[in-house]
Amino acid sequence: MTELLQQVINGLSMGAIYALIALGYTMVYGVLRFINFAHSDVFMLGAFVAYYTARAFGRWGFVMGGYLGGIAILLLSMTACAVVGIVIERLAYRPLRRRSTLTVLITAIGVSLLLQNGGQLVFGVNPKAFPDIFPSSTLNLGGLVINSNQLVVLGVAIALLSALHWIVQHTRIGTAMRAVSFNATAASLVGIDTNRIISFTFGMGSALAGAGGVLYAMNYPSIEPLMGNSPGLKAFIAAVLGGIGSLPGAALGGMLLGFVETGVSGTRWSTFRDAIAFAILIGILLFRPAGLLGRNRVEKV
Repeated sequence: MTELLQQVINGLSMGAIYALIALGYTMVYGVLRFINFAHSDVFMLGAFVAYYTARAFGRWGFVMGGYLGGIAILLLSMTACAVVGIVIERLAYRPLRRRSTLTVLITAIGVSLLLQNGGQLVFGVNPKAFPDIFPSSTLNLGGLVINSNQLVVLGVAIALLSALHWIVQHTRIGTAMRAVSFNATAASLVGIDTNRIISFTFGMGSALAGAGGVLYAMNYPSIEPLMGNSPGLKAFIAAVLGGIGSLPGAALGGMLLGFVETGVSGTRWSTFRDAIAFAILIGILLFRPAGLLGRNRVEKV
C-alpha cells in the first residue's frame, strides 16, 4: 500500500509538470492550428532565468530558501518566458500566418534550434546545479517518503491550472480566446483584436512552460540548454493523449503520462519508459486521433 501511495505522489508530481507544458502546446494549437515546437526550449529558459535570478538574489543579500523568495523567482521566470513567447510569435510566426502549415512547422523547428544553440552559447554546455529556491525537507509518514518540493510542485500546478481555468472561462479576454479558437475570421468581424489575443495566448502558454521548467529543475536539479527536449516531447504526447486543443485534455494527458512513467519506473521495463510513451502516442493516433477529451473536426477543403 505504501509503495502504491509513493507511486501516486511521484506520478502526480511528474504529471503536473507535463500538464503545465502540454497546456502551452494545446493553447497555441487551439488558436492557430499548429504545434509550436519551440515551446520546450521556452521551458528550458524558465529554468535558467530562475537559476540566474536566484544567484542574483544571493549576491544582493535577499533571503534565499524561503517561500516568498521562491515565489518571486517563479513569477520572474514566468514573466520572462511570457515576454520571450510574445516576441517569438511577433517576429517568427505572425509574418507566416497565411503561409502553409509546412512553412510554419519548419520555422518552429528553426526557432527551437536557435534557442537551443543560443542557450549553449550564452549559458555554456556544461550542466549547472539548480539551487534550492524553496525550503527543502523530507517527510517520512510510516514508510511513505515525500519530498517537500513535490508538494510545492503540486501546489503551484493546481494554483496555475485554476488561474488558467478562471481566465479562460470567466474573463473577457478568455471569452475572446475561445471565440478566436472557434473561428478567428468571425471573431475579427465582431471587433476582437485577433493579433492581441494570439500574442496573449503565446505569452500565457510560455509563462506556464517557464513555471514547468522551474518546477522540473527543483526535482531534477541539474539544468543544461538541451534539457527541454525530453520533457517537451513527453508533454506533446500528453497533449495529443488528452486531445490537442482541449485544456482539460492537456491536464488529463499530463497526469496520465506521469502515472504511466512512474509505474513503469518501478518494474523491469524501466529502461523502456521513453519507448512506452511514444507507443502511447502511436496508439492514440491510430485508435482515437482526437484524444481522450478531444472532438473530431470536419474541415472543408
